[in-house]
Amino acid sequence: MQDGSLIPRFGRARRDPSLAVLEGLHPLKHALRFGGRILEVVCSDPLQLDSLAGELAPDVRAHVLTLARPVAPAVFAKLAPLAPSTGVIALAERPSLDLSRILADPRAAPVILLEDPRDLGNIGACVRVAAAADIAGVLSTGGHDPWHPDALRGAAGLHYALPVLRVGDLAAIEAADRPLLAIDPGGDPLALERLPPRALLAFGGERYGLSDALARRADARVSIPMRAGVSSLNLATSVAAVLFAWRLAAAAAPRA
Repeated sequence: MQDGSLIPRFGRARRDPSLAVLEGLHPLKHALRFGGRILEVVCSDPLQLDSLAGELAPDVRAHVLTLARPVAPAVFAKLAPLAPSTGVIALAERPSLDLSRILADPRAAPVILLEDPRDLGNIGACVRVAAAADIAGVLSTGGHDPWHPDALRGAAGLHYALPVLRVGDLAAIEAADRPLLAIDPGGDPLALERLPPRALLAFGGERYGLSDALARRADARVSIPMRAGVSSLNLATSVAAVLFAWRLAAAAAPRA
């Protein structure tokens, strides 16, 4: 296969809703750890990749090196708008996901709903936090694809650690057997007892917050306590604060 054919193929993959473009070693290692189906891996310097994988991903190092194919640095530089500094980029399949199955997850874990988020890096950071908290899934609405390469990079590929899905119709969410909690500055201050174990936690976009329509549907509204004069938190920071408050509550429950 000629290196030149990679450039248009990787370009098309960025627009293909069935594929994920994994820019860098961290997204690739997480996709491998969590069962992603990798289709192709290319690198600019096999020796550098070997060294980095040994340092940062020893558990999947052998797999990475088996998959990776070296290409000319000039070609590699054109496979992404900003070539990954770790010198590796991959194509993978997106998992097939079903909204009803995500919402029906029986574990005592919440689901995050991001209403019309506008910043792809922020979406990725939310996924990364959600994966660390081991929740049941991340849902988003609006025009941005949560599997966009920029979001995948922001999440370090942790989309493969939990379900991440864009939804266009909130009817199924409204019918879910989960309490809907709106994270809203006008809500009651966040307290551990106000976080039901299987809640659907709704966060508004970075600029406008939650829509009135979604806020009205909520079973309750909670706010994150903050210092007076600080108007808001970054979206991913808000998600992190609420999810780790939930983890603290979940950890304390058995002792109580």
